[in-house]
Amino acid sequence: MHIEEAGAADREAVVTLWQAAELTRPWNDPRADFDRAVAGATSAVLVLRDGSTLLGTAMVGEDGHRGWVYYLAVAEAARGQGHGRALIAAAESWLRARGCPKLQLMVREGNDAAIGFYRALGLELQPVVTLGRFLH
Repeated sequence: MHIEEAGAADREAVVTLWQAAELTRPWNDPRADFDRAVAGATSAVLVLRDGSTLLGTAMVGEDGHRGWVYYLAVAEAARGQGHGRALIAAAESWLRARGCPKLQLMVREGNDAAIGFYRALGLELQPVVTLGRFLH
């Protein structure tokens, strides 16, 4: 198994995994998210593969102040084998290499399983409220 940055040819397999993991939302176009991350100078989609089989993903990016992780997904049949942990470690390495002082991510309210997973990895709840607005 190995983790590497995704390329344009990985788009449909990655989006299919995100959809199967129920990470997509109607207001976010996952293909556009993938394309922006892969083309960006400060972002990437990391993919975990076993041979040619896609097992997991993590989108990473840095905004000049903090590092972010999005779309952490592991194929259902491959869960519970440390792949999510490996993807977070790879995301941390990617961000450290770019000088990011902090990794951050967002979890939707009520997703206690995801919060438990991240807390088990040493991530802490942050005392912040996220505000936003759609631009398109």
